[in-house]
Amino acid sequence: MFERPSAGERAVLVQLDLNQGMLDERIAELKLLVGSAGASVEAVVTGRRPKPDSATFAGKGKVEEIAATLHAHSADIVVFNHALSPGQQRNLERTLQCRVIDRTALILDIFALRARSHEGKLQVELAQLDHLSTRLVRGWTHLERQKGGIGLRGPGEKQLETDRRLLGVRVKALKARLGKIEKQRRVRRRGRERGEVLSVSLVGYTNAGKSTLFNALTKAGAYSADQLFATLDTTSRRLYVGEAGNVVLSDTVGFIRDLPHALVAAFHATLEETANADLLLHVVDSASEDRESQIDAVNQVLDEIGAGDVPQILVFNKIDLTRASPAVNRDECGNISGVFLSAVSGSGLGLLRDVLAEVASKAVQARTEAEASPVKQLEQL
Repeated sequence: MFERPSAGERAVLVQLDLNQGMLDERIAELKLLVGSAGASVEAVVTGRRPKPDSATFAGKGKVEEIAATLHAHSADIVVFNHALSPGQQRNLERTLQCRVIDRTALILDIFALRARSHEGKLQVELAQLDHLSTRLVRGWTHLERQKGGIGLRGPGEKQLETDRRLLGVRVKALKARLGKIEKQRRVRRRGRERGEVLSVSLVGYTNAGKSTLFNALTKAGAYSADQLFATLDTTSRRLYVGEAGNVVLSDTVGFIRDLPHALVAAFHATLEETANADLLLHVVDSASEDRESQIDAVNQVLDEIGAGDVPQILVFNKIDLTRASPAVNRDECGNISGVFLSAVSGSGLGLLRDVLAEVASKAVQARTEAEASPVKQLEQL
């Protein structure tokens, strides 16, 4: 098994063109992810394939190129910006004689670094164990024989089988503890619903500025930084929006393209807050050249977690970098479709507050009309 250096690791990145498009943006994002994980980028190996190689993903010739690059830069680790199968990962490590990780493992590692709350740590551990379960054979081949010898005679169970069983026990315990937290969330959510307070969730691509906007609106002091996945834990605050009263604003984990399914499953309780919101403020980094595909990636994750039908308003953040003016866009029916602002400079924040007040007022009016309807009155009788 390959040891992880205590100092920062030197990484060689691999990005193959499998006709996904936006290659430069994908490489730039991978560099940010690797930097967020604490490694330095020594070189990037690119290539083009019609489809992944079943044994090594990259093919024999490309693996030889990766090996030469690895040696030339004295690197410690190879990072693929793709999802590798357990077999492909083993074959690559055997050939390259170093640790090889894929995009999923990289994102899980960053989540492990960022997790601060008890719930966040449990969710990350569950996702990591789910990913590890199919790769447990790595580094354990010397334990495939039966236990034996004085003090080592077991109940006829291979060490690998023991580890899989213990891993299963831990996963079950984690799911039970997260289940209790999920019940607590439901109780709090029912309390908000009884209080008839509009629930608004900030969603968006990672590093779009959600936490900065959340702090600018609520003065909550939530952790924010110019790094990927700075926020993992949902934070909620009441926000006063004038005559409409209060809304509950929640800051949530950022999304990313090809978000690992293990993370979506593990963060179910957290993401459920988004699916049950009355309104989504979809924060977009308006200064990013890749913003359109980032919007699509966020909407794909929203569909996956059951939040695709929740009404949303696009909030184009970072206009201080694009020199755009603060504004509110409306569609042909007069409905709000977009808000342009800067969470850092504060420009346009008043417009967003007005938008939230308008939405909250309409929600109050709709609720009042529903309660005054003859059908509702009959139900109360």
